[in-house]
This record gives sequence, structure tokens and C-alpha cells, in this order.
Amino acid sequence: MVIRFFEDLLGVLFPEFARQRYSDREALKNRFTELKNEFRTILDHNIECAKSGVSGLEDQFFSELPNIRARLILDINAMYEGDPAARSTAEVIRTYPGFYAIAAHRIAHCLLNLGVNMIPRIISEHAHRETGIDIHPGAQIGDSLCIDHGTGIVIGETTIIGSYVKIYQGVTLGGLSVKKEDARKKRHPTIKDHVVIYAGATILGGDTVIGENSIIGGNVWLTKSVPAGSKIYYQAKMTNASGETDTITFK
Repeated sequence: MVIRFFEDLLGVLFPEFARQRYSDREALKNRFTELKNEFRTILDHNIECAKSGVSGLEDQFFSELPNIRARLILDINAMYEGDPAARSTAEVIRTYPGFYAIAAHRIAHCLLNLGVNMIPRIISEHAHRETGIDIHPGAQIGDSLCIDHGTGIVIGETTIIGSYVKIYQGVTLGGLSVKKEDARKKRHPTIKDHVVIYAGATILGGDTVIGENSIIGGNVWLTKSVPAGSKIYYQAKMTNASGETDTITFK
């Protein structure tokens, strides 16, 4: 029920993704009303929401949808502009795993901020299964996120990502090993604006901050902060047949 609701909602927000077409604005308005009723039913079946007795959650959530859509349009444009292979924004919406993952996240994050817990995790884990991109609903992500390819990306619960950030496949924004009692502390890194993180990079720790306009190269492992404008690259070593080793720094 939750997954069907999420995908139907995404289809109303973006007709390119929809399973059905709406003849006019009145039909679209009626579908929104139906979805709101479906969401109310989902909330009624969510034990946490039922116990809390909080009313009006469906109205609060649906009032946020214009803002969610506006932010997703920025993400779509960032992916279109950031990928030379993209032929149109419609292609991004219909085929790009990065769009599906960030759409799921923006909806799940909104629900989490409204005090709903289980439903956001169901949505985010569904997107994880569908795309191979694992974004915790608690992660704070700014505008115009570009996810390129995306497979294997992991973004932890307390991660903070600024605006105009580009992330390639296999990137981990994770936490160092901590005790269970530290679960409420910030455990994941902060990525400032205009940062590019290339494939396979791993950035760990709640105190780790990547300064704005930095470039983090492929396969880099970071547990310490870097200042704005940094370029961090992996240092490769090559061994020839005689056993001699040459160190090559890629710049």
C-alpha cells in the first residue's frame, strides 16, 4: 500500500512518470483527493501514528507537495545539465535511478520531519532495492543534487549535503563505528555547496566537513575535514615485472 501510494503520488507530481493520464485539472484535483484519503488510511494502519492521536498529518504533508515538486525540478535539471548523455529532462524523470532515489528521499524526509517514522523507511528501502542507492530519510540534502549513475551510493542518517553537489556511483557518506548510545549524535559527514565526489570515494565521521567547491577523487578515503577549494586525489602505485614500484600522483 505504501509503495503504490508513493509511485501514484510521484505520477501526479510528474506526469512523465504517471501510469495514467488526466484529462483536465478537475480530474487531477480529484486524484489528489483520492490520494489524500489513501494516505489517511496508511496513517491509520501505522501503529505509531494511531497511538499518537495526531490529526491533520495528511493535510500537513500534502501542503508540502508544491515545495517538494519545486525542489525535485531543481534536482532533475541538475542531473540533466550534469550528464552529457541525458537527452531531455523527461528521460531523467522516466529512466534515471538518481531521480527516483532523490524523489523517494524528499518525500520520506518530509514525512520524517512531520513525526512519521516507519513509512519513510519503507519508502527509502523500496528506492534502495529499485536503484541500488541507499539514502536514509534523516539525511539533510540541499537543492540541485546531481546523482550520476548512482549504483552503490550510501548516504547515512545524519549526513548534511549542501546545494549543487554532484555524487557518482559507489560513494559512501558514512559513520565511523560508534556505540549504540551515541546513535543520536551526528555520525556522518557534512558536504558543503558545489562539491563533486567521484566514484568509490568514502567519507566518514560526524566531524568530517568537505569545504565548498572541493573535488574528491575516485576511491579516496577520508575521515578528516578538508578546506574549501580542495582537490583530493588517490595516489596510485604501479609495480612492473621486475618488482620495481613507481608512485604516480594523478593531478
